[in-house]
Amino acid sequence: MRKLAAIVGLVLAAFLIVRAIVQLVTIDSSDPSSYASDWGGPSLAGVLLVHTGPGVLALIAVVIAWRRSRADR
Repeated sequence: MRKLAAIVGLVLAAFLIVRAIVQLVTIDSSDPSSYASDWGGPSLAGVLLVHTGPGVLALIAVVIAWRRSRADR
C-alpha cells in the first residue's frame, strides 16, 4: 500500500510540475489579456501563484522525500 501511495504521489507531482513549466512557457507576460481571465487573475502574480505554486511545492516535496529515503539507506 505504501508503494502504491508513492506511485500515485509521484504521478500527481509530475503532473503539477509539468503543468507549472507549461504555464511559464505558454503565458505571455507582456499581454495582460492573455491571462486576465485565468484563475488568480487579473494580476500576473496571482496567475503564476495559482498555476505554478503547486508545482513548486510538489517539486520541493519530491526532493525532500528523495533526500530522506537516501539518508535512510
